[in-house]
Amino acid sequence: MKQVVQNYKSGELAVLDVPVPGCKPGGVLVRSAYSLISTGTELMKVSEAGMSMLGKARSRPDQVAKVMQSVATNGVPATYRKVMGKLDSYTPLGYSLCGVVEQVGAGIDDVKVGDLVACAGNEHALHAELNWVPKNLYAPVPDGLAPRHAAFGTVGSIALQGVRQGESRLGEVALVIGLGLIGQLVAQLLTASGVRVVGVDPDPVRCELAERLGAAACGDPASAAVEAAVAELTGGHGVDQVYLAAGGGSNQPVELAARLCRDRGRVVDIGKCRLDLPWNAYYEKELDVRFSRSYGPGRYDPEYELDGRDYPIGYVRWTERRNLACFLDLVARGRVDVDPLVSHIADFDDAVETYQRLKDGELKAVAVLFRYPEHAGEPAQVVAPAVAVPAVKRASAVSAPARAVKTPVRLAFVGAGNYATSMLLPHLAQRDGVELSTVVTTTALSAANAKRKFGFASATTDLDGVLGDKSIDAVFVVTRHSSHAELTRRALLAGKTVFVEKPLALSEDELASVLAAVEESGNDRLQVGFNRRFAPLLREAKQRFGARSGPASLRYLVNAGRLQHGSWYLQQGTEGSRFAGEGGHFIDTASWLLGADPVSVYALATSGNEDLQVVLRYPDGSTATVSYVTTGAPGFPKETLDLVADGKVLRLDDFVRASVHGPEKWVSSRLPKARDKGQNAELAAFIRAVRTGGPMPVPLQSLVATTAATLAVQTGLVSGAPVTLERAR
Repeated sequence: MKQVVQNYKSGELAVLDVPVPGCKPGGVLVRSAYSLISTGTELMKVSEAGMSMLGKARSRPDQVAKVMQSVATNGVPATYRKVMGKLDSYTPLGYSLCGVVEQVGAGIDDVKVGDLVACAGNEHALHAELNWVPKNLYAPVPDGLAPRHAAFGTVGSIALQGVRQGESRLGEVALVIGLGLIGQLVAQLLTASGVRVVGVDPDPVRCELAERLGAAACGDPASAAVEAAVAELTGGHGVDQVYLAAGGGSNQPVELAARLCRDRGRVVDIGKCRLDLPWNAYYEKELDVRFSRSYGPGRYDPEYELDGRDYPIGYVRWTERRNLACFLDLVARGRVDVDPLVSHIADFDDAVETYQRLKDGELKAVAVLFRYPEHAGEPAQVVAPAVAVPAVKRASAVSAPARAVKTPVRLAFVGAGNYATSMLLPHLAQRDGVELSTVVTTTALSAANAKRKFGFASATTDLDGVLGDKSIDAVFVVTRHSSHAELTRRALLAGKTVFVEKPLALSEDELASVLAAVEESGNDRLQVGFNRRFAPLLREAKQRFGARSGPASLRYLVNAGRLQHGSWYLQQGTEGSRFAGEGGHFIDTASWLLGADPVSVYALATSGNEDLQVVLRYPDGSTATVSYVTTGAPGFPKETLDLVADGKVLRLDDFVRASVHGPEKWVSSRLPKARDKGQNAELAAFIRAVRTGGPMPVPLQSLVATTAATLAVQTGLVSGAPVTLERAR
């Protein structure tokens, strides 16, 4: 049979042919269907194996202490031979799987050959085609539960034991620090038990995933949004319990736990993180620090694990095996959803390549499964996610009659923040034939300031009154991202022409709600603030480039830079990721230049998701790569773009200069000029459409496709695979 092994001395990974284990009494021989890679524990082991000897020693001071004790007892030569012999040996990987019972050992009467079981143990649930598993380390899989989901049994038991150690109670608030595989499961288990969860992780994709699966709010540990969410949910008292599910050498998790925990709260350590407890903080709050030992009672007890001696249920309610069975039941009943955590399914024969991709960061994953060829289930492949691009459906269309020449277009603004007051209103305030009718804000003073500065006829906080005002022709939605879809939906249903700043929506459900309003009302008069396609310099460069006959390659570098501390853009739990907020700009520009909507999206991120690479594929074979980076030099231009096709190159330098190289060369003026990203021209086109009743500046289907592609970036980061954009019919 085949088994995944690693040489801890050299770091070599291999799939070896090894003998089939015997079926000993007190256990069963299981043929693997799916086994789960622990992207925390196993990757840490794989990474340690690749270190130098000094690096290995630094990472495992506990083992160094054992070596020193052996030196004192046995001497240097004997200890050296012992250590090097142990290092230079193949060791197994894996500890969580699901498979089919192939043989039953003596003394086993609770399962039979052919039964599906979930198995646990770093010596018994290995990445191998066959494993012998003792009685207390397997549990029958409930009817209807998919084998790939049952393979989560061990890691689920680890999370479940951690939650039990926290003694959570209905109505409490918990903080989960670290939203990797264990943290995601802890958050779901707490939510299922009636606890409100705040999650912490520097990865915005993992934060979004946890919120989608039930967490109340999630964010970066450095974000003020996390502390604000805790304060709101707890009335300022602090969380009742903290679960440390993070790894690494930073002491930030235990310090954050002390800061956000209530007086006499509970701190549970599940992951392997640094634990230099700040004495004053923990003493003053009298925090109860607890450790969660792996799968539960019975772990590391050979009489329980190997000899099958169970603990009496009256004394030990939840053992390893009972935790395993409990977690499988929760998944089977839909109380815990593990399917969104599956980022990748790999063929078992590709195990070495899969580990290498995980180690190198090429494959970003929460959970990865190996599928074994004997299992006649799903094909072994990368899970190829898809995002639907909804078709625009209309009921009886709302008429948009042309207006009399001297009749002004009356506008209302919902929101008057920095972008509205700096990039939109200055263009509109001076435009002939436009009347700024009403500004709506949530605070009276900001409405009054906008009224005074730009000459609105009135200022209010009453949105319903504005939407019900039949004299208002168009509504601008320029609020925070989380409110765009709902405000747009309401304005469309009220019969208004709508200009909404990007993004149109932060989720597929929000996008669907907007299109449902279009279908219900028949009102498709909508424009999203994708202004770059209207930039005069880029439009001229496109015209100079001319038509193309073959596929094109487009590269768009966005040197976005870092945000100031405290910016609401960092509130990813409520406002979406930064790319979700503004990435549509760059996808729309690429699609406009290439003359089509994308058909697939592939997204990669650097560690911490600070920098993104987004690859878009188009129907004619063209590709566009958007490099969205925050770690570049602030003095470098913010946006540079190159379009290559048919022996020609179009170059745009930050909307200041442009050039086309080909049979005929064209270079724009080299004199310094104002950077024009198209807002003025976009507003002119929008006002013209409102005034004349003509088509909107950008077809609605294009706006929907760009929004769907932007949402697909988040899906792709979670899955680690290309995302197909499926056009609904």
